[in-house]
Amino acid sequence: MSRPLHRGISGTRISGNSRDLWDSEMKDKPDIEDLERSRSSDHSYPALKLPFRVLFPGSSSPSKCSVSENGFRSDSLSIGTARSRHKLALLLLRFSLVVIVILALTVSFWWTISISTSSRGQIVHNYRRLQEQLVSDLWDIGELSIGSLRLKEMEFCSEESENYVPCFNVSDILALGNSDFSVSDRHCGQESSQSCLVLPPANYKIPLRWPTGRDVIWVSNVKITAQEVLSSGSLTKRMMMLDEEQISFRSASLMFDGVEDYSHQIAEMIGLRNESNFIQAGVRTILDIGCGYGSFGAHLFSKQLLTMCIANYEASGSQVQLTLERGLPAMIGSFTSKQLPYPSISFDMVHCSRCGTDWDKKDGVYLIEVDRVLKPGGYFVWSSPLTNARNKENQKRWNFVQDFAKNLCWEMLSQQDETVVWKKTSKRNCYDLRKSSSGPSLCSKGHDVESPYYRPLEACIAGTHSRRWIPIEERRTWPSRSQLTNNELAIYGLHPEEFVEDADNWKAAIINYWSLLSPLIFSDHPKRPGDEDPSPPYNMLRNVLDTNAHLGGFNSALLEAGKSVWVMNVVPTNGPNLLPLILDRGFVGVLHDWCEAFPTYPRTYDLVHMQGLLSLETGQQRRCSTLDIFTEIDRLLRPEGWVIVRDTVPLIESARALATRLKWEARVIEIDSDSDEKLLICQKPFFKKQAS
Repeated sequence: MSRPLHRGISGTRISGNSRDLWDSEMKDKPDIEDLERSRSSDHSYPALKLPFRVLFPGSSSPSKCSVSENGFRSDSLSIGTARSRHKLALLLLRFSLVVIVILALTVSFWWTISISTSSRGQIVHNYRRLQEQLVSDLWDIGELSIGSLRLKEMEFCSEESENYVPCFNVSDILALGNSDFSVSDRHCGQESSQSCLVLPPANYKIPLRWPTGRDVIWVSNVKITAQEVLSSGSLTKRMMMLDEEQISFRSASLMFDGVEDYSHQIAEMIGLRNESNFIQAGVRTILDIGCGYGSFGAHLFSKQLLTMCIANYEASGSQVQLTLERGLPAMIGSFTSKQLPYPSISFDMVHCSRCGTDWDKKDGVYLIEVDRVLKPGGYFVWSSPLTNARNKENQKRWNFVQDFAKNLCWEMLSQQDETVVWKKTSKRNCYDLRKSSSGPSLCSKGHDVESPYYRPLEACIAGTHSRRWIPIEERRTWPSRSQLTNNELAIYGLHPEEFVEDADNWKAAIINYWSLLSPLIFSDHPKRPGDEDPSPPYNMLRNVLDTNAHLGGFNSALLEAGKSVWVMNVVPTNGPNLLPLILDRGFVGVLHDWCEAFPTYPRTYDLVHMQGLLSLETGQQRRCSTLDIFTEIDRLLRPEGWVIVRDTVPLIESARALATRLKWEARVIEIDSDSDEKLLICQKPFFKKQAS
């Protein structure tokens, strides 16, 4: 009996008793049966007409939804209409979805093909940035999650290592089974690497700022005793004053300034008015063999001359260590059996003042090595009592040196007292004009190489086949010399545009580096008591090591920015050898394998710069790890010194982890929005050891 319920629901008003309701139903029954028959005979009509009726409600077609005589609405068609409307709604919904999908695909297609190349690049860049951010976030989450399980920090070395130099320790060399060696020679092996951090001496103090630190150093920072200073017979060693805490080099005093008189004498022997004219004569870089404590180079630095000190390894009283402590270029170097790690024709002058080298020994091979590193037209200056020999034995030795120098095509310019000056020939045909079988022969092209990384000494004259054979007097004088001409760049296979672009990039980088370092120094690391803020341009650095120097652009940009620094430009042996270009620009540098210890004492440099070194080293199968390289960098770095690493994002994140192991304070910094590289700026803390 669903019909009365349906009518009631339709809103029909119900009155009277139940009998009236029943009678009404019975009265309507025949009408309902007639309607049912009518619907069955025309069952297709609603299905055909309903859509149009819905779409056009004002249609004049007959309606079957009429009101009956008793006032009730007829429901036979209304039921069918409701069902049809439901089906119609579903049909319209499906139709609408199809239209929307088609429109969306069409718009997406046209939008996609309308994106420009730059827009696509921006999308790719943004996607990469999201990836990098994800890596960084995951790294930070990992650091927080591992907590106490973080990478273990490295331990400190024992007290015996505070002045230790790997590759020059005699006991280590003997342990390697090498009994045939010279004490001053360099011998590196896997056992030479360290896996600990070198602590400074107990009373170590931060060096005084340049230029004060050039003339006054702290006694506790170097391994030398008062007896070693006072017993020395060297000119530069006699020019030292020692008190309880400081060593003072009295080069500023006219009373004791024999160095100024000495350098003035050399200039006159060359034919110059004074040492200020060395630049006009083509002299910019000087190799000082057995340099004492660097006073000769310290004096010439004010004349825009750059002097590289090399001396043998010394367990104490080190010439190299004191020279570096004064903020002057120096490295451990010896050529008793191996060539120096410099290419041929590298320096404008080679200087030896009582340097302890027996030039007449081993058939003159030491003089041949001097000739190899000396540029055409360059000068060899030698001061020794042997030049004024009185006994027959010393006279014989002196005569040998004179004759051998002549066979090397050296011209003796002058001799005064104990000092002699020779000039290397500028003409290659000089060697052909020598008497037959007189003097050493010319090296073949196979032996005349520009990558002599500690190769055995050669008994032949090198450099004559080089396209770099340009007399020093024909080169542009300093500082124009640092900007190579197009013809000079062609020698190295470089385009001028590449050279200019490199220079511009480094000029911008130096500005950014200084703007980053200055606030860090003056905010995070307040000035030490008694120190005044350095005046602009904030010369807080002096000794700088560029581990992957490339074209020397970092060095050039520092000088152009007015920074009073010198840079040791290191060219890795497993990369392209551009050291000849760097040296020809008037800078100093050296070849080096970063899987070996650098030839210097601990606490040498204020700043270590690493541009692309990690990419270079990790891109090859190497016998050392990045941690080994970082440990060596820590040995070279002074307390409160800085490290700037610039490399790809994954390598920077890896380097940041290593920095924490080395106890460095590290920060990762974005370079710019469209760069694939990042900066890692680190500072080595000053860990003080308790005095015993």
